Amino acid sequence: MLSVSNLSVQFGKRVLFDEVNVTFAEGNCYGIIGANGAGKSTFLKILSGQIDATSGHVHLEPGKRMSILEQNHNAYDEYPVLETVVMGNKPLFEIKKEIDALYADYTDENAEKIGELQVKFEEMNGWNADSDAAAMLSNLGISEDLHYTNMADLDSKLKVRVLLAQALFGNPDVLIMDEPTNDLDYETINWLENFLANYDNTVIVVSHDRHFLDAVCTTIADIDFGKINLFSGNYTFWYESSQLAARQRAQQNKKAEEKAKELQEFIQRFSANVAKSKQATSRKKMLDKLKVEDIKPSSRRYPAIIFDREREAGDQILNVEKLTATSEDGDLLFKDVNINLAKGDKVAILSKDSRATTAFYDIIADKIKPESGKYQWGVTTTQSYLPADNSDFFKDDVNLVDWLRQWAKTEEEREEVYIRGFLGKMLFSGEEALKKCTVLSGGEKVRCMLSRMMMLRANVLLLDEPTNHLDLESITAFNNSLKNFKGTILLTTHDHEFVNTVANRIIELTPNGAIDRYLTFDDYMSDKSIKEQREKMYSVTA
Repeated sequence: MLSVSNLSVQFGKRVLFDEVNVTFAEGNCYGIIGANGAGKSTFLKILSGQIDATSGHVHLEPGKRMSILEQNHNAYDEYPVLETVVMGNKPLFEIKKEIDALYADYTDENAEKIGELQVKFEEMNGWNADSDAAAMLSNLGISEDLHYTNMADLDSKLKVRVLLAQALFGNPDVLIMDEPTNDLDYETINWLENFLANYDNTVIVVSHDRHFLDAVCTTIADIDFGKINLFSGNYTFWYESSQLAARQRAQQNKKAEEKAKELQEFIQRFSANVAKSKQATSRKKMLDKLKVEDIKPSSRRYPAIIFDREREAGDQILNVEKLTATSEDGDLLFKDVNINLAKGDKVAILSKDSRATTAFYDIIADKIKPESGKYQWGVTTTQSYLPADNSDFFKDDVNLVDWLRQWAKTEEEREEVYIRGFLGKMLFSGEEALKKCTVLSGGEKVRCMLSRMMMLRANVLLLDEPTNHLDLESITAFNNSLKNFKGTILLTTHDHEFVNTVANRIIELTPNGAIDRYLTFDDYMSDKSIKEQREKMYSVTA
């Protein structure tokens, strides 16, 4: 279907890919993974022809069509929504345009040409194009009254859904998507997961959403050491098998048959929990073929994220009474919210409006004042806040050691060796610790903020979209640390796996109060009575 032969990519002295050979087969979904800077997005651009490799070539089987999820959200601003979706099938759209042009200047001479084009158009199911595009838009939450609106008049989140519909439209033979879940809500992501799990053609995707990769991928394509290696199974299987391989490599004295038995038990445990039919077939093939020597430890580095508490909090954590907040332009974000947090609560704070969750954190972190209502922290609590926008923390042109020293409480904590210990855990070792904080990437800034939080040793963590900008390795380590944290957590995230494995309580903020349940995220979202309540809470005007 799609193959890469002897592909090499070099930027200056840096070799990104070295003689890569890989084939992407029909019926599989490939999750491209790799550390930050490994070349995931570059590889997708090479596959789609947007940039050229230094050497080697990409071969798409003749007659097959490739579709790419557009990253430029403003690329189709001058076109109506429905037409933008149909443009995803470029050959069909070009024929449609040609037919329309010939009809606009109709003569007896071009009647035969129109007839020939219409036969092709019918063979491509062109007469149903508009209705098929409309159905896909509706499935993605774009209401019918918006189908003939210009793209320029949509907000950014709706544009993402239209561009997703464009990429999926017309059943492309190869579908390439770079971070397709960005800016999508949980319901839309769930629809996309189900769509791709039953998709018969080839899908190649880059994503930092582990739940999404687990739900759709039959194969993981791991970029490591300038090569791409394929592994049957989803992301979690790859991650845990690479961890197993690392442990087995460290156990030099362990006999081969003992290692094989451990591997077989590991495979059987994963194979017993297969949700999607594609993955079941892929996993069965893997079971038949996998040997101990086939699994390899990864070169990835995982940050050591460990949240200790200076003291244990008492039973009273946080009491919120009739809290109400509006946006700067007067929109009601939430009203009359009452919450009483107890010891051991790990709470997911949800809202369909991200401004509501951010306002809630800013209020209880004493950054802004509420419209009305009050809150009170327990006297034994200490809070540490990771805001969605951390730019205010990185305005001073200082190195990372001096940056982190600002939150030292004792002389010992001000020592450079002590501070470097925290930075080292977050992969800022050696000269990296002397980088200026004003030149950091988004992911590096979040890792610095995590170093700060670890240093503060608070017993309550406030986390507003904490996985933004982080790579899979950091997200995985962060996730594991929060599962083990003994204190209280308030968390807002679009990472499904993160929220489902950390939170034991869900609080959803709406313009008409809050919904509060002691449930996992999956149970909360699948509860029909809660779904009905949510619709009422968002639809009734304040």
